[in-house]
Amino acid sequence: MQTLVSTLKRPPRSLWTLSDEVEVSRHTPVMLEEVVSYLQLLPGKVIVDGTLGEGGHSEGIVRKITPGGHLIGIDQDDDALSMSRLRLSPYESAITLVHDNFCNIRRIVDQVGYRQVDGILLDLGVSMLQFSSPERGFSFRLEAPLNMRMDKRAQITAFDLVNNLSQEELANLIYAFGEERFSRRIARVIVEQRRVQPIATTVQLAELVSAALPARERYRRIHPATRTFMALRIAVNRELEVLTSVLPEALDMLAPGGRLCVLSFHSLEDRIVKHVFRSAAKQGTVTLVAKKPLLPQESEIAYNPRSRSAKLRVVEKC
Repeated sequence: MQTLVSTLKRPPRSLWTLSDEVEVSRHTPVMLEEVVSYLQLLPGKVIVDGTLGEGGHSEGIVRKITPGGHLIGIDQDDDALSMSRLRLSPYESAITLVHDNFCNIRRIVDQVGYRQVDGILLDLGVSMLQFSSPERGFSFRLEAPLNMRMDKRAQITAFDLVNNLSQEELANLIYAFGEERFSRRIARVIVEQRRVQPIATTVQLAELVSAALPARERYRRIHPATRTFMALRIAVNRELEVLTSVLPEALDMLAPGGRLCVLSFHSLEDRIVKHVFRSAAKQGTVTLVAKKPLLPQESEIAYNPRSRSAKLRVVEKC
């Protein structure tokens, strides 16, 4: 944790494209039409959905690859996996669902029995199921323990970081992963409060962050705690480390002509994806299907606001 944070103490400008937290009652997969189209799905293909979530993308994928195809779905959240299993039950014979982190994609696919696959999807967005479940502690709008673990088996929680990191480590983390220019003020207030009592809940932390900011910053379009909560979530789940390690593995596993689609939702992720894809293209192992990221249509943004910060990058194995 400390090593990763220390390498990101001075992030470039505009690291984040932030959107409000959006609470929705049903899962709507982002850029589904584009994902299905760019994966070039046909019956008989083997596709990996490395971030299964609630199964929205996978449902669209498995319809196109059956009969004869196989979908391998991976998710570290057992709640999401249970929902997906129910949603995809009509295609039970054509799917394999695995409770794991997509950083283990090579081992998982090997165990299922394949050396190469025809397509891989990585949707890096946080599930609305996680945001809307109070006990998961992702949302500052819902009173809950400070958790933020996507995988309940993980040991480190947001509570641990908030209450145990030094003031400097906290400030660096919030600045690096949230580009929060008031990170030092926020860290100082957190440390002062935890000397009195531990900071245990989402609402408690959100109120402290809001109080740490200048008054003029408390009434912006986004909630004043948004950047801090995102930074903690990224740190708890090691999201950038995992993404950096999985992309080369995913590219290596593609069969010739196979495609890797990555949906990112903030520029820290997108910069990592862009760098890896461009590097692989220069080496001649892949071609960029589109030089610039694909963006959601205005019509999709209208009915699914959380899609507005999405960027889709696609490469094809040479």
